[in-house]
Amino acid sequence: MSTENTTTSTGLDEQRLARWLDAQGLPGGGGDLVVTALQGGSQNQLYELRAGETRLVLRAAPGHASPERAERMLREYQLVRALAGTDVPHARVHAASTETDIAGQPFYVMDHVEGWSPMQGGWAAPFDTDTNARAGLATQLVDGIARLSKVDWRAAGLEGFGRPEGFHDRQVDRWLSFLDKYAFRELPGLQVTADWLRAHRPRAYTPGILHGDYQFANVMYAHGAPARLAAIVDWEMATIGDPLLDLGWALIAWGPEGDDMTHARYLDYTGMPSRDDLLEHYATVSGRGVEDIDYYVILARFKLGIVLEQSVARAAATGGDPKVARFDGIVLELIRKAAELTRSTTLK
Repeated sequence: MSTENTTTSTGLDEQRLARWLDAQGLPGGGGDLVVTALQGGSQNQLYELRAGETRLVLRAAPGHASPERAERMLREYQLVRALAGTDVPHARVHAASTETDIAGQPFYVMDHVEGWSPMQGGWAAPFDTDTNARAGLATQLVDGIARLSKVDWRAAGLEGFGRPEGFHDRQVDRWLSFLDKYAFRELPGLQVTADWLRAHRPRAYTPGILHGDYQFANVMYAHGAPARLAAIVDWEMATIGDPLLDLGWALIAWGPEGDDMTHARYLDYTGMPSRDDLLEHYATVSGRGVEDIDYYVILARFKLGIVLEQSVARAAATGGDPKVARFDGIVLELIRKAAELTRSTTLK
């Protein structure tokens, strides 16, 4: 390995990286570092770092990221580091850097997780054909956030990580203000949903760690049956808020109420347990009440629709982007179904 600083085809300065790893006491500084760019559902930069039998992963914000986006990456590192010693499945983190001379952005290094993601081609064997085994994937999905909701975030050093006070009071106006920056079309059902959410926000809740984008796309499973959650990933939207929003997010397109959602379902739900069974499991593990779950499903659909609309608006302004073309239908479906649920829910 040459001693010159050189940025390779991976986009990393692997010489600087090797020296940095050595300084952190991590494998890879002895001349045997092999770096491979990874592909996945994330919009961030991911690289496998292999040194002998050791496999690590480097995670960095995309090269074009704003300072705010890069800061979220370091917040993510802080959050995952705080999970050490808990029973929440996650990839252990080792070290982070604010320097930009290695990856072009701040980054951190974590353990490589042995497992599979539903975004790597759908359900892996045997879950692709064994629908009885597949049911466990949903139970494990919900189990992960139930365990997360129980973490003592203050004891974990996350005081000041978020603003739990007034969390629900801020949601509607915050996200409508976000939408105002790029709104370019009417979203049928948006105002109905916003008005309902303002009128039905919880009067009290118990704050906890909120992943903020919790779904099958952001977890990894261990290989083989029975289903076992290997790690929750992509924590950059995490904060201290109402953990029940993660449950609403996971159930955004769940049946039977969500059975007609064709855009927001990117996986085959055949064989999945009922919503009531998942709610019961969450309540048992977390100790939290789930009687107001419709509020959280509606808020999750409202928020996700607005977030994805930003990509739709950007594509419309720049002549289209094939990667986000499908978001157009998802946004309209999410907002429509949020409004429909406000009319059919029994919440008073």
